[in-house]
Amino acid sequence: MDILKFALKEGAEDVILERVKGVMKQVRFANNSITISQTWDLSFYKLFLTQKNRVVNTTIYGTSDNSIKQIVRNLIKTSKLIQPNQNYFGIAEGPFRYKGISNIYDKKIENIDETEIIKSAINSTLQYSKKTAGVFYTNSFQREIETSSNILASEKSSSIQISIRAFNEKDESGHAVSCSRVLKKFDPESAGKKAGEISKLAKNPKKYKIGKFDIIFDPLSIANLLSLIDKFSSSFAIDCGVSFLKDKIGKKVGSGIVDLIDDGRIENGFNSSIFDEEGVPTKRTNIINKGVLKTYLHNTSTAKKYKTKTTGNAGLIAPQPTNTILKPGKISKEDLFNEVKNGLYITNVWYTRFQNYLTGDFSTIPRDGIFLIKNGEIVKSLKGLRISDNLQRILLNIADISNKPEWIYWWGLEGSVPVFTPYVLVKNVKITLPTM
Repeated sequence: MDILKFALKEGAEDVILERVKGVMKQVRFANNSITISQTWDLSFYKLFLTQKNRVVNTTIYGTSDNSIKQIVRNLIKTSKLIQPNQNYFGIAEGPFRYKGISNIYDKKIENIDETEIIKSAINSTLQYSKKTAGVFYTNSFQREIETSSNILASEKSSSIQISIRAFNEKDESGHAVSCSRVLKKFDPESAGKKAGEISKLAKNPKKYKIGKFDIIFDPLSIANLLSLIDKFSSSFAIDCGVSFLKDKIGKKVGSGIVDLIDDGRIENGFNSSIFDEEGVPTKRTNIINKGVLKTYLHNTSTAKKYKTKTTGNAGLIAPQPTNTILKPGKISKEDLFNEVKNGLYITNVWYTRFQNYLTGDFSTIPRDGIFLIKNGEIVKSLKGLRISDNLQRILLNIADISNKPEWIYWWGLEGSVPVFTPYVLVKNVKITLPTM
């Protein structure tokens, strides 16, 4: 059935229908062996509609035509029970022309041998560690969008990723990832090797003093923080009062070497797509340029509210980031380490929590390898530390950035933001002890 036409007939005014059809596979492994393999059908509809500025949306999984009709009727009935959204100003008017993006679909991913790939990653890890564990995903799907504003577009997508941890004795662990949209750019062996090397370096970790330290953040650890900054740049976060970037357009929010970009069109970007959830062509948006906040992320409604143009970041309800890019610096990773006379190397973090979203106060717990650096050299393995600082201050204190970025994506599938980032040196980061 034609769901969009039916919704309009039933009284909807603006309608966006997104059809997704595909397959996701997951393989988990632990103690050097595969433990679970699962496959999911990704076939569903996303339906967004309005009625007199009352906004509703739902996800519809494979049902009969009569069931879909009833879902649409119920959705419209629900819309009549809620208050109009005063910040809703319509959806994008089409049609648009779309340009393709290189390396976002690879048919080979649909038929790969997951077992051999995982074994190669595990074997790379076991050169340095005793045990491994992790998860491996592949996705392959087709996405089509149709709107009541004369937009019709479709594309094929694929992805492949591995998140692998390595273990030796107690508290001696490492973590690394590899992710790609195409098979030729996927490197599970390097991920396994890096996780294993970190676990080997983490031998016999000791507790250390608290205070302020110069910290080199591994791409895996800084990606966690950079993805949050991209989320906080959404105009929805600004309007909700949960972003430290509120009222800072045109103001200095980072050091002069910080260029942070949201790029929905970057080649091989994990969230790259030719169109957003309104059907607007995606684009490259400079969020922070030379430390100065330039824009928020917008869909059509928020752009009209802010008297600007959409950035091609529409979610069905709120603007959302695509791929977060930190512009690389000019020095090597080795030279970056040589800049640190007395500091720390943080390879991974988790449990990042905010005490105050509006000011940016947060804490996060370093996980896996934590290392003391003296005169550019790793001299000791550490444990039992917490970063307790402010995201605004972290940006301002970025002192240098290495020259080779890496793709990072592993915090779970739903709502995650892929990050393309090098190693980052941040001065005077506050280190405390974790509370138990």
